[in-house]
Amino acid sequence: MAKKKAKKKSSNGANLGFEATLWAAADKLRNNMDAAEYKHVVLGLIFLKYISDAFTELHEKLVAGEGEYEGADPESADEYLAEGVFWVPPEARWSHLQANAKQPTIGKLIDDAMVAIERDNAQLKGVLPKDFARPALDKQRLGELIDLIGTIGLGDKENRSKDILGRVYEYFLSQFASAEGKKGGQFYTPRCVVQTLVEMLAPYKGRVFDPCCGSGGMFVQSEKFVEAHGGRIGDISIYGQESNPTTWKLAQMNLAIRGIEAHLGQHHGDSFRSDQHKDLKADYVLANPPFNDSDWGGDALAEDVRWKYGTPPKGNANYAWVQNFLHHLAPTGIAGFVLANGSMSSNQSGEGEIRKNIIEADLVDCMVALPGQLFYSTQIPVCLWFLARDKKAKGFRKRSGETLFIDARKLGKLIDRVHRELTDEEIQRLADTYHAWRGDKDCDHEYEDIPGFCKSATTEEIKSHGYVLTPGRYVGAEELEEDDEPFNEKMERLTKTLDEQFEESSKLETAIRSCLKGLGYGK
Repeated sequence: MAKKKAKKKSSNGANLGFEATLWAAADKLRNNMDAAEYKHVVLGLIFLKYISDAFTELHEKLVAGEGEYEGADPESADEYLAEGVFWVPPEARWSHLQANAKQPTIGKLIDDAMVAIERDNAQLKGVLPKDFARPALDKQRLGELIDLIGTIGLGDKENRSKDILGRVYEYFLSQFASAEGKKGGQFYTPRCVVQTLVEMLAPYKGRVFDPCCGSGGMFVQSEKFVEAHGGRIGDISIYGQESNPTTWKLAQMNLAIRGIEAHLGQHHGDSFRSDQHKDLKADYVLANPPFNDSDWGGDALAEDVRWKYGTPPKGNANYAWVQNFLHHLAPTGIAGFVLANGSMSSNQSGEGEIRKNIIEADLVDCMVALPGQLFYSTQIPVCLWFLARDKKAKGFRKRSGETLFIDARKLGKLIDRVHRELTDEEIQRLADTYHAWRGDKDCDHEYEDIPGFCKSATTEEIKSHGYVLTPGRYVGAEELEEDDEPFNEKMERLTKTLDEQFEESSKLETAIRSCLKGLGYGK
């Protein structure tokens, strides 16, 4: 495995014990409001509670004026900025809002609070929701929601260290994704999928880029990874872009509550037509682009410089995303991303030729077939692609002309009737296999092919399969346990068992017929 193993967490990433209760209570207050609309009400209030808690804790220390805070001005925004805490003006503090939660003007008070916070914190300008005063939002229920969220300490130092708010926020994002169905996938990638990408790429140091970042989950997991493995958070720089304006704001809030500094562009924007990081060459690309997007604007981008391996079809953006990722990779960079399974074998509209060119350029490092039912947005199975600019990169065994195939379709456990999750142990197995194959110097075991699970194939082998990248084509069938029981002995044992079963069947038939006869039926 790469680096030391981190302490295991539950697979849902939020095992504090009260998230489900909080969600159930909050959801009851939703009334007839759509989940997509209610999402911004709840997450906006959770964000407000968090920054207010953090502010209040520091404010009390500054008021006391003891130790390092002696002589400090508790009403100076600079004091809070120096401690990495957002300045919260008096009209935006939770105590003020809580005291007025039962007032019919509470919606306007919250809107005014959001405006004031944006005014005094440039990082949040244009990010926070400010539509709490709208008539459609039941003010009595809004007050009840404030009371509910007010019962949880989110921003004090102890809870910040436990990332309580981050976990609640993540849990709510996943629940909203589930409630919204297919639309949910626009802003939330299941944690186990993000964690798999991050554990396999191991982004310890350098520039991390996600050109379709959704609510920022890739970045959060990257920072968690570095921290959990003893690295320094400041060693990675985060860059992202998101085309949906509402989701872009969610990402800004999701990162802000965790104190993660990121460059998400001046505003939302389409990565194809309005690339806000044109000159960026990232060390790591992590992404979950929209699957099979037919409305990506390919008509206007036929001659784009990014299409080095072939012009992607106008009706499907999959290979536009693949080449966009490659375009933004540094000379020794690695990309890990999610795509629909069809991307591994499609030959429509020139996709097969693009895939062939990428394979012949020796850029495909690893392919992972995942089980179905992982996503809220689709029940179809997906795959993970890993592309490496230089397979001879320092610190790794030379894997020129080879690609690792992993078939993980049998992994995962059902968490409800329609959703599946990879466990932490399964994620670690995938990561360990990849790092062993790459020859990571900190890996504690040697790589070996495992029939039915993983196989290192040469470019010539891939060529013989028509440049199809589906892992099942290469890993073969799972080996069955060796059976050393002699054939004659086995047949005698099985025949004896069959005779016993026939005898039991006969007894049951006789008993059933006897019962039917007693009831006046049968012969």
